[in-house]
Amino acid sequence: MKIRKTKKEAVMASCPTAMCHASTLLPNPDGSLLCAWFGGSKEGAPDVQIWLSRRTADVWSEPRCITAEPVAHWNPVLFSLQDGHILLFYKTGQEIRRWQTQCLESTDGGTSWSAPRELVPGDFGGRGPVRNKPIRLKSGAILAPASQEDGIWRAFIDRSADEGRSWQQSAAVYLAGLTGSRTERTVAPADSSIPVSEQSFYGRGVIQPTLWESTPGKVHMLLRSTEGCICRSDSADDGFSWSAARRTEMPNNNSGIDLDRSASGRLFLVCNPIAKNWGERSPITLFTSSDNGQSWQELQVLDQGAGEFSYPSIRCVGQTLFISYTARRTNICCWQIDFSETD
Repeated sequence: MKIRKTKKEAVMASCPTAMCHASTLLPNPDGSLLCAWFGGSKEGAPDVQIWLSRRTADVWSEPRCITAEPVAHWNPVLFSLQDGHILLFYKTGQEIRRWQTQCLESTDGGTSWSAPRELVPGDFGGRGPVRNKPIRLKSGAILAPASQEDGIWRAFIDRSADEGRSWQQSAAVYLAGLTGSRTERTVAPADSSIPVSEQSFYGRGVIQPTLWESTPGKVHMLLRSTEGCICRSDSADDGFSWSAARRTEMPNNNSGIDLDRSASGRLFLVCNPIAKNWGERSPITLFTSSDNGQSWQELQVLDQGAGEFSYPSIRCVGQTLFISYTARRTNICCWQIDFSETD
């Protein structure tokens, strides 16, 4: 394959908050592009809210805050339903292990939003997508990639067969060989400069999966891990059951990853290829795979240098990639990459 054209831009002329992080992208059928993220004074602070911008005609709108509850907000995720309505999932709560998942709905392409509703009423722990986008299977079901950080970190899948109105939780996906509970800090305070919530440094295992379906009924996930590498799990039954997670050769710094699949089956993965738990979040790099994720080839270094470039979101539309990520927590960067698979 060949990259034909690239465009990189900042989503904001200036960030309206002291910090911004964890973006999510959604291309609209009309050619516009939505980007949401969380922003406030500091990750985990009660003033952190969900912000949104729209790109039309190559111009990003002024960011606007679309939530108001005075509690920490986290990890927005955009997803489009079959009827064109858009869902925006996000987490609320001070304690990550007791997150609640909220959901907004837009019927006008992201211009206006409903009042928030609990995705699964009464849940504490975080149902629905934890950071990366859901996928729609050939069967029509929606799979949301989820995880929990209470004790040993583990992933699971939330399945919806009714366009997001109800959800069925799968069994947990653990990293093979990790058992029991884990509560000690996994790195010493001086060993990481990453400005995350202190509670994130506790725990070991796998979280924040990203999903794809290779053939009807065969679904796969790659996972962020504490083990210095990306991990993988597979399902042969439409995502109902999953293998234990296993280590791959792709490095991971215990930071977010995301992938998407082209119509031909080519995979595109964005990550920080650093093989160290809580390692540096630079560079951030685009990789591709033509063998269903068994091997990966570097395509493009998207950003590098001092500071943090992390938590990517990627969408593949035809032969165009849209990629966003945190840029030093002072802006969100967005790439548009046009490619050809025949050159």
